[in-house]
Amino acid sequence: HPASEEEGEGQDTHPSSPASSEDAYDGDLAAIFTLQSSASQPPTSPNAMTPPLVMDQAAIAAALSQGSDFRTVQIGDGTRVRLLTYRVQGGNGPATLQLGRTLSDQDRVLNQLLIGLLVLGGMSAVLLGAGSWWLAGRSLVPAQQAWERQQAFVANASHELRTPLTLMRASAEFAQRGLPVDDMERRELLGDVLHECDHMSRLVEDLLLLSRLDGGRLKLEHRSISLPDLLADVQRQVGRLADERGVRLTAESMGGSVIGDPTRLRQVLIILLDNALRHTPRGGSIELQTRAQGRQIQISVADTGSGIAPEHLPHVFERFYRADNTPGNDPTGSGLGLAIAKGLIEAQQGSISIESQVGRGTQVTLSLLSAS
Repeated sequence: HPASEEEGEGQDTHPSSPASSEDAYDGDLAAIFTLQSSASQPPTSPNAMTPPLVMDQAAIAAALSQGSDFRTVQIGDGTRVRLLTYRVQGGNGPATLQLGRTLSDQDRVLNQLLIGLLVLGGMSAVLLGAGSWWLAGRSLVPAQQAWERQQAFVANASHELRTPLTLMRASAEFAQRGLPVDDMERRELLGDVLHECDHMSRLVEDLLLLSRLDGGRLKLEHRSISLPDLLADVQRQVGRLADERGVRLTAESMGGSVIGDPTRLRQVLIILLDNALRHTPRGGSIELQTRAQGRQIQISVADTGSGIAPEHLPHVFERFYRADNTPGNDPTGSGLGLAIAKGLIEAQQGSISIESQVGRGTQVTLSLLSAS
């Protein structure tokens, strides 16, 4: 470097002077090393310091044939070097001049840039996620409030409807008892009123139960339930109705006990058996069975009824969903039975599933934790 000591002193005094810029540029050039060779002389280096590698023979051959060559090579320690090779005409024939520069500084800067981008990207993702979570929480507040108001309305309306429905049914029964025996027309009209009062009462009870399930206000027991006793009791209770409809009801229990609420588990089984009876024609059969599955016990209700079409199966546990075009569908159902059954079983830390084939029947399976 040709800069004098006076120039160096000027650089310290005036860092923004042209001499300072020239020194910075010359310092950058100092990182470049040169190698030269000719046909009659071995490769020599005019550098003040030893270059990191000898002349690259492939680059020399390419430069001699094409006039110049530009490539990046890697030396033994993994350092990348950028080479520029020229063919020149010397006194003793063609010669080559090769200029090179290690890319360690550039690689280090690029790695630092990559690390910085990763850190910045990670921080941005965290901040963006936190902001999105906060905004989502704020946007869901009105929906949550509306859902809570809807639950409160359903619960209050169900409570308020109980009393007038009870009075209407009592009045209809009293009026029916006071009618002459031969007044069949008015007896049938009042019978229809009683039937609709019963239907509305069941619907109100179902809505109230679902409201309690949604709000987590339904109190459940968690104790051991003997399956043989439960299934025998349910079979006795539903068996008479099954005999009237000409349907054979059987119950087979492998024994054992499950953890749950006996009243609510009985309610679920009654719902499933009622559905099976309404969709099983005379001469069909319904089977109650239990079997062990690991740490759980499965209770299945299988019938030989009309079955459910495949497109309806994913929706049968939805509230008020009714597959009206399913053969043998009972139009008197409210569409809440299976939704209630699912809610009650899940509240007992269990699960419920359904399988069905049109014309061959349906099987609903409950899974509850074994008590043993």
